[in-house]
Parts: sequence; C-alpha cells; structure tokens
Amino acid sequence: MEPREKPSGRTATFDALRRTVDGALFEPGEPGYGELATPWNLAVQTSPAAVLEAATPADVVRAVRFAAANGLPVAVQATGHGIASDLDGALLIHTRRLDGCTVSAEGWARTGAGVTWKTVLAACAEHGLAGLCGSAPGVSVAGYTSGGGIGPMARTFGAASDRVRAFDVVTGDGRLRQVTAETEPDLFWGLRGGKSSLGIITATEFDLLPLPVIYAGALFFGAESVAAATLAWSDWCPTLPPGATTSLALMQLPPMPGVPEVLAGKFTAAVRYVYVGNPDDGARWLAPMRAVGAPLIDAVRAMPYSMIGLVHSDPEDALPATEASCLLADFSPAAAQTLLEAVGPGTNSPQLLVEIRQFGGALSEEPQIASALCHRGAAFGLYSVGVAAPPELPAIAGHAAGMNASMGRWHFGASLPNFSASGGTAGFADSYTPEVFERLTRLPRHYDPDALFRLGQVPAR
Repeated sequence: MEPREKPSGRTATFDALRRTVDGALFEPGEPGYGELATPWNLAVQTSPAAVLEAATPADVVRAVRFAAANGLPVAVQATGHGIASDLDGALLIHTRRLDGCTVSAEGWARTGAGVTWKTVLAACAEHGLAGLCGSAPGVSVAGYTSGGGIGPMARTFGAASDRVRAFDVVTGDGRLRQVTAETEPDLFWGLRGGKSSLGIITATEFDLLPLPVIYAGALFFGAESVAAATLAWSDWCPTLPPGATTSLALMQLPPMPGVPEVLAGKFTAAVRYVYVGNPDDGARWLAPMRAVGAPLIDAVRAMPYSMIGLVHSDPEDALPATEASCLLADFSPAAAQTLLEAVGPGTNSPQLLVEIRQFGGALSEEPQIASALCHRGAAFGLYSVGVAAPPELPAIAGHAAGMNASMGRWHFGASLPNFSASGGTAGFADSYTPEVFERLTRLPRHYDPDALFRLGQVPAR
C-alpha cells in the first residue's frame, strides 16, 4: 500500500533543510517518497511530511535540529519493520545509506544504522565469528538490538543488547553522542531495550562470538502429526540444556515462491532448533522430537552459523499483516492442548503462523550492566501473524486476541519491545515493568526536551 500523499507543492521550509544535507530529501508527490516512506508492513499507511534519506550522521543531526526549530515530530526507519504509526506530519529519517560495516577478527563489529544482520553474517563468516541476530536476518542491527534482540540462540547466549559496547546516537536535543556505560550510563541503559524512543542510532558497536558452526534447522510435520508434535514439544522443552534453543510454529503457508511444495497450502507444524556444541549431542537432544513421527522435511543438520536464517526462513518481502504477541509463564501439555483447540488443524484459524518460543537459560539472567529489557523471567513467548488484504486484517486481529485470551491461565502478563509495535503506546508500556517504564519516560525530558520523538512508543509528555 502506497503512503497517503498530500499536496505536492515544495515548501520553503523543507528547501532550507534540503540545501544543508548531503543526502536526498523527498516530499509527497516526488519520486522516491513512496519507496522510502513505505514500511515493511504494507497494511500500515504512512504520511510523513517529508523523508530524508540520510547520507551521514551529520545529516541526522541537521534534520533533528531542523525538526526542533520547526515543531515537527521525528521518526526513523531502516527496513521499516517497527513502523506501526501513520507518521502524520513527521519528518521521517531513513537510514539505509548509513551502511558501514566493520568486523574485527578480534571479536567485535561496528555497523551503521542501515546495516542488516544479513550483511553482518556474511562479513563474520570468514573469521568464524557470530553476531546474535534474530530469526530474520533481513532486519537492521540497530532496530533489532535496541529492542533487546531475542533470537534463535537466546537460551544459550542471552539478548543481543547485552553484548553492545557502544552506540552513536542523535538525541532530541540535536547532539550526536558516543554512548557507553561509562560516558552516558542512563542513555546506554535505555537504548538497550527502549527501541527508538530515546534518539536515532547511527552506529552500533558490539561483541561477537567464536562460533563457525551450529547444529540447527527445522522439522516439519504434516497435519496428522501436528497435535502429537505440539504435545510432545511441551514435554520435551523442560528437558533441554541451555545449549539448545527451540520454538514451535503452527503454519498455514500459501503456495508461493520459496515455499516447498510439500508445505504449500497445508497445515503443518515446524520445530525450530539451534544447538551450540557437538552436533552428535545436538542430534541426541533432538531425538525425542524426531521420534514423534515421520516428518515431511527434516532440515536439521550441522551448518555454518552464517546460514542461521534458514532455521525460521522468515519472509523478506513486504506484506500486509497483523501481528499479536504475549508472554507465557508456562507451556504445559494443558496449555498445548488449549492452543490446539484455538488454532490447530480443523479450527479454521485465519492465522498464517502461530509460534511458541522457549525462553529461559542465559536469557533469564540479568546482565552485568543493567538495561531496559524486562520480563526475562518469562518461560515462553506466544506470537502470531496473519496476512491478508487490509480490509480483512481486523477480523484476523480479533481472532488473535481471542487466541491470546484463551491462553490467559498461563499468561506471564507482559510483552517484549520487538514484538509490540502493532500495540502502539499501550503495547510498548506492556513491554516494561512500571519502574522501568517510568524511568524510560523520564529520560526524554533531558535528551529530547522538545518531544521530537512523540510519535514513538514512549507517550508524549
């Protein structure tokens, strides 16, 4: 869906900004505006007053100062995965051209705000190193990490935000700050979990892991085995060591490029699995799930870490979608049965995917340097996504809300920042304890005195 376009006459105000930046600035009606203003979720229709494709961090500084002088709200996107607002009247800063990526053989990386994990994985491969990416390597490092970053190895290595060394960030007062635990402890705390509520990250520096190979992939079961696989998975999870991270996805994939014919148009269950250690040990731990029945596909094997995106095989192309999520304190066989009754085979569920992710292990441990990432004690995360033409999405969203409500007996009572964008300010607040949320709302009083990021997820003051 294209952004809503306002009358296209160029204003003297934006001409003034245009003359000061190295990047390109686009207003409604100009070529380039629609592409840059469109988020990944095509169901979200945006209408920013202008879009700046920043070429340098200095461009971001100039744009933020311009917005402050002209009373404009500011928003940011790289891949657009976190955009859930219409951005009406905002100056949208697009960071895809901030694409510098340095990987050191000594075990650290520095990435510009436009760099995706796919780029990092490729750069790390020649050194046998790994960055803690998410299930979808096509998202930006900055956006994913600032939301905490809970990926396919979270039980083994914790959250990606815990491995950040430093950020370069432009705050609402128009300053480019080099932020570390020593130089700006409050801001460093908030940027690791606070999403884009405290400024525009222009670069991230983080530690890498020596991890050339993992034992990973997915088992796919047909509809006749979905119930057995789901119940077996709920029993199997508590037996796993911290070296294993797993999730279970109930899927109804349409026939489309990239979807194997054996899965297309069918109800299936996928057991996603990543084991860090000896592949023989990884196979031994996975054996109970392989014993559930003959899988349609068994794609679990030793693979280069750079191929970790194959575990989930998340779609990269933009889609119109509705998402929902919540955290669970447990996923017992009774919870598994309840979920099957809500969205299993034969229920006519409209959801494309319903996934349960197991947490715990290293993720449940507080980092040495505290961060804004909360709810580390949740045992599981429940996430759903529906894809359809926009008029059909409200009904799918209502169905997802009913599914989440049916799991109320096992609710942990919260959500996570990277999964709550569609919930707006209320969803963002649900991602934090009251104490952490109150601290996050205090910080902008110092770093964003004009509330430029008021379209973000922290409520405007």
